[in-house]
Amino acid sequence: MSIYQSGKKSYRKDRWANNDWRLFLRLVPYTRKSRRLLVLAVFLLVLLAVANAVQPLLIGQIISLIRKEPSTYEFLRNRPLWQGLNILQGVLVVAIIIRLILTGFQGYLLQKIGQQITAAIRQDLFHHVTSLAVRFFDRTPVGKIITRLTSDVEVLGDVFSTGAIGIISNLFTMLAIVGLMFSIQWQLACLLLLMLLPVTWTIISFQQQYRKANYKAREELSILNSQLQENILGINVVQLFRRENFNAEAFHNTNQRYTQLVDRTIFYDSAVSATLEWIGLIAIAGVLWMGGGLLLGKSLTFGTLSAFILYAQQLFDPLKDFAEKFTVIQAGFTAMERVSDILDEPIEIRDRTNPRISIYDATFGYIDEIEANLELQDENTTPQLGEIRFEHVWFAYKDDDYVIKDLDFIIHPGEKVALVGPTGAGKSSIIRLLCRLYEPTQGRILVDGVDIRELPQAELRRYMAVILQEGFLFAGNVKSNITLGDRYSFEEIQQAAEKTNIDRFIEQLPLGYDTQLRERGTNLSSGEKQLLAFARAAIRNPQILVLDEATASLDVGTEALIQQALNQLLAERTAIIIAHRLSTIRNVDRIFVLKRGELIEQGSHEELLQQGGMYATLHNLQMLGT
Repeated sequence: MSIYQSGKKSYRKDRWANNDWRLFLRLVPYTRKSRRLLVLAVFLLVLLAVANAVQPLLIGQIISLIRKEPSTYEFLRNRPLWQGLNILQGVLVVAIIIRLILTGFQGYLLQKIGQQITAAIRQDLFHHVTSLAVRFFDRTPVGKIITRLTSDVEVLGDVFSTGAIGIISNLFTMLAIVGLMFSIQWQLACLLLLMLLPVTWTIISFQQQYRKANYKAREELSILNSQLQENILGINVVQLFRRENFNAEAFHNTNQRYTQLVDRTIFYDSAVSATLEWIGLIAIAGVLWMGGGLLLGKSLTFGTLSAFILYAQQLFDPLKDFAEKFTVIQAGFTAMERVSDILDEPIEIRDRTNPRISIYDATFGYIDEIEANLELQDENTTPQLGEIRFEHVWFAYKDDDYVIKDLDFIIHPGEKVALVGPTGAGKSSIIRLLCRLYEPTQGRILVDGVDIRELPQAELRRYMAVILQEGFLFAGNVKSNITLGDRYSFEEIQQAAEKTNIDRFIEQLPLGYDTQLRERGTNLSSGEKQLLAFARAAIRNPQILVLDEATASLDVGTEALIQQALNQLLAERTAIIIAHRLSTIRNVDRIFVLKRGELIEQGSHEELLQQGGMYATLHNLQMLGT
């Protein structure tokens, strides 16, 4: 092997070791809430280790007592045989009972600790994931996130419930056994300790291979879950285009790769157990060989030899268990490494350390400035809120591939503006930037004269309401899907439903507002789900309303029903409307025409038609289509 290869291999080992230590330290804070239970569990480990270690010693003393050997304890020699046997048997029974009781109670404690830690990690992970910017979800498959939130976190719980504490238990047991062995016969004790050297090397070697194979298997499981989730969500397309066999073949290939990687982890795990079985048998044979020689030389008694044979078995039982626990820990490190990748993902969009308390408070100075510059004829007149200003905004999803290019415009308070343009013009990107789901690459966005980065995200998004083309519903009742966790009275919910003309529809449901909706609202039509989305906006009384093809999924009757409510909802509010059907935006104040992220035209419907530009072309094409 070359010096370079040797150095590279050594560096890789050091990197793994340092990484494992870093991952372990990251898990330690989660044990603080359970530290009392951990201290109790470790204390029980000491008692359990002693109860396990004294059993071979007591059995050896029983044999020595029966054979009247010199290795019998002094306080037993001067007693009748039956009395000495009763004492040893009584102590043996007590040791067995203590071991059984402590094993059961300790197992309960460890499982409880594991569940508490698992819950804490899962909570932190969920909170972090939901705080990440939309950009993260654009590049990360949902199945990968779900795998790390579920199965990877469960594996981390096993690290504490059966892994780390179990290894400490094994170490205590081995230390107790080694100590008692040296107190009885040091030559046989040294022999058994020498047998530990190849065992240790074997475990370390196989576990390193297991770690690598397990990491690949977990990654393949993420891909498997992603394919499964994709096919379930897209089942309509799968069946309509007869892709069942094609998708099943793709899933089969991924499933086969995952199975092969799991088989590799099973091989390394089984190899450790098999090797330990052979070394355990060799250890017993070694004890019989050396012990037989010492026995013939009158340097050893039958009782001591019997105790060492039992110790040879007991010493390697913790090692077998240790190997299994080490496998759990290696799997846990793999899981923690994957979970850490998510936890280390930077939160791109954060509130400032001293954000504004309220957007209304933030705009007081802005209003005062307007009032100072305006000669208001009516003392009761108050400047409207809801101004939106884009100042030379540039934005790219990837590197320098800009989808928004130097946008610079003002939407005045109460003004209704429509965004039109071909697919990919940047209409939805403008909405995402305004809601601060993404940060501008250059420039800034102001609402009522305040940079939106100065405002708390929750306050900003409460100040505006966005109605998307497809209303997303959560599992729960109708009320909870309107309030979305905010505190509103039942009267306010009813008023919002009446304003949007959906109160009749809700009352026709089996339990009215308490009717349970299935996941994603599959027991409602697309139009009914969209009506609930309008009620969500109405109850929040936003200053800015954004409609992203909000009426596209409504039939003619439903659209007519909601148009009156929509006009009422738009009154005295700033509105941005994205619509592909140009006939629906004729009455807006201004129309912004976008092309490849640039604002190329703006004006009213009539003004843009007279200009004869892109808007006029799009309008004429749609008129021909009708």
